[in-house]
Amino acid sequence: MTATPTRLIERFYLEVWNTGNEFVARQILHPDFLFRGSLGPRHDGPEGFIQYLRSVRQSLPDFICNIQDIVTEGHRAVARMEFVGTHEGTFYGIAPTGKKITWSGAAFFTTDGKQITELWVLGDIDAVKRQLGVQSGGDFTSQ
Repeated sequence: MTATPTRLIERFYLEVWNTGNEFVARQILHPDFLFRGSLGPRHDGPEGFIQYLRSVRQSLPDFICNIQDIVTEGHRAVARMEFVGTHEGTFYGIAPTGKKITWSGAAFFTTDGKQITELWVLGDIDAVKRQLGVQSGGDFTSQ
């Protein structure tokens, strides 16, 4: 069964990220899935990504990804995003602040017509730092 890049992206954010649904993640992410994100290191395969998903959702338990726009070309797509969550757990070395944080980003997807094969997310890390009180040039190490 084929799936459009738009449908895969919608499932990735609405079903995987917004609810933490690991079953759907394993369905829509290719076994050789490659994830690169601005908040941390590279993660390989569905299981590597799921570990990252868990860590972010532990830090921001109400984490929501809002899709603002999707542009597709063949098996590739770009999504303009807004990310929102309440900082209730240690997030990249920063103790919980209880603050609701919001930042923007862009996500670049590659699909094979059935699953997501690669994803590179670029987020506004400076906005995250400002909201969490990290001084400019301060350490913001990934998990």
